[in-house]
Amino acid sequence: MDSYCVFGNPIGHSKSPLIHRLFAEQTGERLTYEAVLAPLDDFSGCARAFFATGKGGNVTVPFKEQAYQLAGSLSARAQRAGAVNTLKKLDDGSLLGDNTDGAGLVRDLIRNAGLTLAGKRILLLGAGGAARGVIEPILAEKPAALVIANRTVEKAEDLARLFADLGPVSASGFDWLEEPVDLIINGTSASLSGDLPPISPSLIQPGHTVCYDMMYGKEMTAFNRWASEHGALRTLDGLGMLVEQAAEAFLLWRGVLPDSAPVLAELRRQLAQG
Repeated sequence: MDSYCVFGNPIGHSKSPLIHRLFAEQTGERLTYEAVLAPLDDFSGCARAFFATGKGGNVTVPFKEQAYQLAGSLSARAQRAGAVNTLKKLDDGSLLGDNTDGAGLVRDLIRNAGLTLAGKRILLLGAGGAARGVIEPILAEKPAALVIANRTVEKAEDLARLFADLGPVSASGFDWLEEPVDLIINGTSASLSGDLPPISPSLIQPGHTVCYDMMYGKEMTAFNRWASEHGALRTLDGLGMLVEQAAEAFLLWRGVLPDSAPVLAELRRQLAQG
């Protein structure tokens, strides 16, 4: 039976083993999937040991850049993202690195939330790995504008330059922005500590702007609570993105795209129960 895993540190909280077990049951694919606590100082050694027999792996914090270095070849979207969250062992034994985060976010926004990104004004908060991984798929949907805002403006400017050939992307500081937008995506880690990116409430047009936090939890994230208080039309969390990026990885490994809806519903049920 083919074996797969998720590498991370810490990793005990990971929902990936449950997600992929549900995908396997649904599709009839025979595989095992485990969580692997990789040592902070030897991710590559841990990964090589697993891939002696393993077929594929997901990669989470803090190893996505190291996985990028480890891969023998890279998908176009992984090259753009500068990070790898999915590894697949090829027939010759080498590793293909892919990044399914952006595809997962866009599929969650369009399929699960029913949004249209074409022609929309989109604000992306943060310029770290999470943000970088989603820029190309967002621009592929032909928004009217994508603004990347970050505390350190130079980082946002670097990303805007890197993706400028793909669409209308620009950079900004958090406090430069005042005009309302259609969609705000929080790609910062502020919600992990209950903090907020320092942006103006005027960015939310009451009853119109949708706000999306890549983080999720049993309770509404600090960012989504703030957005709701200032009249956002809808607030969405990142649980759907987690399931959809996993579905994209499953497709890469097995050639089958699972139905994410029942899996997402089960995760929501478990999250609500705590």
